[in-house]
Amino acid sequence: MRTSTRGSRRLMALAAVAALTTGLLAGCAEDSDDGSSNEGGGNGGGGKTTLTIGTFGVFGYKQAGLYDEYMKLHPDISIKENVTTRTDVYWPKTLTRLQAGSGTDDIQAIEVGNITEAVQTQADKFVDLGKEVDKSQWLDWKNTQATTKDGKLIGLGTDIGPMAICYRKDLFEKAGLETDRAKLAEQWNGDWGKYVDLGKQYMKKAPSGTKFVDSASSVYNAALGGETERYYDKDGNVVWDKSAGVKKAWNVAMDVATSDMSAKLKQFDKPWDQGYANGTFATVACPAWMIGYIQEKSGEAGKGKWDVAAAPTAANWGGSFVGVPTAGKHQKEAIALAKWLTAPEQQAKVFAKQASFPSTPSAYGSLKPASATQEYFSGAPITQIFSDSAKTIPTQYLGTKDQPIGTAITDIGILQVEQKGKSAAQGWDAATAEIKDVLGQ
Repeated sequence: MRTSTRGSRRLMALAAVAALTTGLLAGCAEDSDDGSSNEGGGNGGGGKTTLTIGTFGVFGYKQAGLYDEYMKLHPDISIKENVTTRTDVYWPKTLTRLQAGSGTDDIQAIEVGNITEAVQTQADKFVDLGKEVDKSQWLDWKNTQATTKDGKLIGLGTDIGPMAICYRKDLFEKAGLETDRAKLAEQWNGDWGKYVDLGKQYMKKAPSGTKFVDSASSVYNAALGGETERYYDKDGNVVWDKSAGVKKAWNVAMDVATSDMSAKLKQFDKPWDQGYANGTFATVACPAWMIGYIQEKSGEAGKGKWDVAAAPTAANWGGSFVGVPTAGKHQKEAIALAKWLTAPEQQAKVFAKQASFPSTPSAYGSLKPASATQEYFSGAPITQIFSDSAKTIPTQYLGTKDQPIGTAITDIGILQVEQKGKSAAQGWDAATAEIKDVLGQ
């Protein structure tokens, strides 16, 4: 969700060393050396209990005013959010703190790519939240992702990532392409290859300095998000190198990487953010949580220029959970805050602010984006587009190394081709070598 996900055993080891040498055991350390920031609604003091919540990227709780609202309801509570920009920094650091039994936040966010590893290797480090909530509030498959074999629920679902395509209709118009969202969706319906074909048309008359898509990796992730079998099969066996879904997504990504239609940007790095602000690319694969990110990074200049259309296939990309570490000093208060933040009413408020799509179905009937968001995205029926996708997302099999395997393919394999001019075969070989290292093969 929300951030790039690079990872390997080497990276995790380096991150662990860095975390320990920056005061791991001193409590919740400042994260100023890894692209993170400390945000929240209160500074503690005055006899209040300060609850810390560790997140990555933009969760929307602060932006939607939920921290302030909760503190008004509970004057004895102060909330501090510790934000780490990148998941590849956040998760290894969190693992190290969980294993040390010290330094964790009172609430820790867990990205979907890490949830299986957390369930299978760190369950004893988290409170069983299934004893604290009515689990029927969440989608069954969302609960299943965070549940151990013996029934322990280690995390409460925040959002899910139903897919759409966000596009700059002003750039489409200049390139002589269709701008109507419904007609565009018809053009690429059912096939990501058709989306790539439209990119080839765009490049024939592309406005100066622009590309059709931000990166080949974004296309890969979006295409893979519609596949049931990815890196693991239903029995938990590693099948990434035999997976038909992976091969299909890789081939589509290679069509992009070996063409001139990609801006060749690495998602969530600063040049990518600048690409939004400068209007460098015309489309981006757009899970629901990307809506808020686009608004933030494109800024006022992008208002009314962006639009949203249904994706070629129903897909899920991202989604997270929040858990309460057993090492926390304020477990009772943290459980109450985690329950409140993930309740349907609060998930609906985050959707209204930045369109992060709830994992609580009872909220769906009342979902309404903020008028500013509607205006920003040209009046697109965001709720309907994401709801339609969410209803048909296939159940996906996840494994303990989903995140680092995926990162090896996108940040090493695809980038070798896209940025360094390597062949598709060379890119695949580079990803393979990294994945074997990740898996200890």
